[in-house]
Amino acid sequence: MPMSRFVVSLGGNALGKTAEEQQQLVAFVAEQIVTLIEEGHEVVLAHGNGPQVGMIQLAFTESKSTPDMPFPECGAMSQGYIGYHLQNAIGNELKKRGSLKSVATIVTQVIVDEHDPAFSNPTKPIGAFYSKEVADSIHKEHGFTMKEDSNRGYRRVVPSPMPIDVKEKMIIKSLLKDHHVVITVGGGGIPVVKNGNRLDGVAAVIDKDNASAKLAEIVDADELVILTAVDNVYLNFGTPQEKALDHITVDELQKYIDEGHFAEGSMLPKIKACMAFAKTGKTAVIGSLQNAKDAFMQKSGTIITQ
Repeated sequence: MPMSRFVVSLGGNALGKTAEEQQQLVAFVAEQIVTLIEEGHEVVLAHGNGPQVGMIQLAFTESKSTPDMPFPECGAMSQGYIGYHLQNAIGNELKKRGSLKSVATIVTQVIVDEHDPAFSNPTKPIGAFYSKEVADSIHKEHGFTMKEDSNRGYRRVVPSPMPIDVKEKMIIKSLLKDHHVVITVGGGGIPVVKNGNRLDGVAAVIDKDNASAKLAEIVDADELVILTAVDNVYLNFGTPQEKALDHITVDELQKYIDEGHFAEGSMLPKIKACMAFAKTGKTAVIGSLQNAKDAFMQKSGTIITQ
């Protein structure tokens, strides 16, 4: 396979529930990424932060001695500590294999439209589950929007606007030009809106796969790879009629979407992000973290083309 530029999107749920568990999991991720680099490819790594940013927000919300922390700052904190674990693990693996390449995390702002309809309909759940009584109390005290989530209790929900641009794109491109490994748009990026000559953070979560697709377009990636918990996209998932999709076009996927095959809270956002990137004429892959190397080489996973 000729040298390619990959944008790899790693799910936040794949990073574990504690800092210690996360460090163990990213060591495995690092091995897969560095193998790709050793073969001459360029890598830009994105990651989710859903569980992690929720834990950070919860710690501040429930602390009796610490003031509440605004949500954009919580997103920045999650970018920092997840990015540290990833760059530390990748850096250690590079050194172990005798590579002189450097790896850096960019605390990334992603520009969204303040008039995005998502702001009037918060849907992205974050943080812990609560009873209705506790949720009502949180709403009254903090003004958070609380919604029932899959019959498991109530959670805070925030808007999930679409990414328009990446503020730090020139820094990212400069690092790639000098052949560094870049970790960016963590958690989908810190959502910011234009306010005259300013950029202001907003309480929202950008879907990390949408942000990864936008990033892949910006850096002219050859391939977008979304790593998740399953090897493929499936029709009739979890039923006796389950069928794995291997190679598929954007038009074929759209037909299955119209038929209602994919869940909004599960595979559908990943599919839509890959379709958006594939429409640029490039290739997108949805595969499992455990089979990451094969997914990179398009030997496993669901391969999506125009």
